[in-house]
Amino acid sequence: MAGQTTDKRYGKVAMILHWVIALAIIGQLAGGKFFTSLSFATHSELRISLTQTHKALGITVLVLSLFRLVWRLTHKAPALPDGMSAFERMAAKFTHSAFYVLIIGLPLTGWAMVSPYKNDISFFGLFNWPKIPGLEGNNQIGEMMKTAHEYMGLIAIILIVLHIGAALKHHFINKDDVLARMAPIVKSKSKEI
Repeated sequence: MAGQTTDKRYGKVAMILHWVIALAIIGQLAGGKFFTSLSFATHSELRISLTQTHKALGITVLVLSLFRLVWRLTHKAPALPDGMSAFERMAAKFTHSAFYVLIIGLPLTGWAMVSPYKNDISFFGLFNWPKIPGLEGNNQIGEMMKTAHEYMGLIAIILIVLHIGAALKHHFINKDDVLARMAPIVKSKSKEI
C-alpha cells in the first residue's frame, strides 16, 4: 500500500512527522537562543512576541510528538541494514529513544516552566492553552523546569548533530540506505526500496 512503512523505507506519515518535528525543534532551539539573548530593556515587544510564538510552537511539537510516538508504537520501523555492527545498532536504538524523550520532554518542561507564572500561554492568538494544574504560583518549580529545559535543549543540539552526521556517514561512506529510509528525496542505493 502506497505511503505505508515497508521493510526498507518509512511510510509517508512517519516521514512527514519526522521532518515537521525535526524542523520545528531546530527552529525552536535557534529561536530560543535568539530571543533569550535579547534585552528586555531594548527589545521587550520583540522578545514577548517571540516568546509567545516559541510557546505555541512548543505546544504544537508536543502534540505532534505524542501522535508520532503512538504512530511509531503501532507501526513497525523498517529493518536496519544487515551490514550495521552491534554497536551501530545499539547507538541507533539509543539515539531514537533519546529523541522521543527530548521531543516530548522539551515541550513538557517548557510548559511546566511557564505554568507557575501569571502570563497566559497563547496558542498563536487563537486561544489560551491551559496551564499545568497545581503549578500556579510555584516559582521554584518554574525555575527547576527552566534549568531542565535548557539542559535538554543542549542535549538535543548534540544529538541532532550526531544524528545528521550518522545519516551522512551511512549515505556517503557506508553507501547504504539508512538515509533513504526517512528522506523522501534521497534515492535508494538498492532496487528494493
